[in-house]
Amino acid sequence: MRLNTNQIAFIRKTVASILGTSARIYVFGSRLQDDARGGDLDLLLESETKLSFLQRARIKSTLESHLGIPVDVVSMQQGASRTAFQAIAHMQGVLL
Repeated sequence: MRLNTNQIAFIRKTVASILGTSARIYVFGSRLQDDARGGDLDLLLESETKLSFLQRARIKSTLESHLGIPVDVVSMQQGASRTAFQAIAHMQGVLL
């Protein structure tokens, strides 16, 4: 995974400050490929309640400004049925 320990800690802290500590964070996509270069950061956030537009925007902007890379945020509510895309991201993602 092409994220260092400081980046992972910042991602966890940011998400927890907005969604609480029970939120689960999955990284999926190109950042999981160690031999790849560049690319954005794809995150799947699983929380107890539905993520609002404002929460998503705050997470995205905070991470992008601190990490210096584009961030895509996909969300799903714990216990809710998943879309096909959410299911693939969840299955292929790595839990932080």
